[in-house]
Amino acid sequence: MQPGEPNAVAEAITADLSNEFLSSARVFAWSVSEVIERTVLREVAGDSLTFSQLKLLYLVAHTDVLNIGDAAAFLGVTCGAASKAVDKLVRRRLLRRVAPAEDRRTFRLSLTETSRKLMEAYQAARDYRAKLALEQFPPDELRRTSELLDRLAGAIVSSSANPNAICMQCEIYFRERCRFGECGRRNCFYQYHKTRDLRPGNDHQPTEGKVNAKSQQRS
Repeated sequence: MQPGEPNAVAEAITADLSNEFLSSARVFAWSVSEVIERTVLREVAGDSLTFSQLKLLYLVAHTDVLNIGDAAAFLGVTCGAASKAVDKLVRRRLLRRVAPAEDRRTFRLSLTETSRKLMEAYQAARDYRAKLALEQFPPDELRRTSELLDRLAGAIVSSSANPNAICMQCEIYFRERCRFGECGRRNCFYQYHKTRDLRPGNDHQPTEGKVNAKSQQRS
């Protein structure tokens, strides 16, 4: 396209098309949240675990060192609410907590055997329900759609304020390689903690109770 020429693609993106796309995206997000996530959680845990508590367990399963600010940002709540959430899971013996005497704001959390089995049961049930819904579509079509969604999300956030902020948007769907992070210039919270824990001088040992990613994989 020569300078000064109209952008045919931009002109084709009408208000009606934008609204149709955003509406479809919102309905899709709702379907994942309500049918794939919360319905499965009720099937696995009944009323004994909220989705916010599940998110916190997932966060613990994939990171080693946390502070209340990290947990609050991940859950989208105040530091006081995050502290209470951690305390409740510790009392229910779904989390173990060790805090250095010199700094009570930083602590090490790990899953218990009970919560580890709960997380594995949830992921297996979630994967099964998702497979039932997705098996009517060709794998190549799903991969292309997944890539397109990442690129679209990246295009939206790349022009927003502070695009290099620490990103927690995948929540309970951590991927080693995140196209959304690459397209949107986001810094992954999980990767940050992984890198930090593996820096020279920081003796990293697998934390007791961590969910084994390989044991979670289902055919």
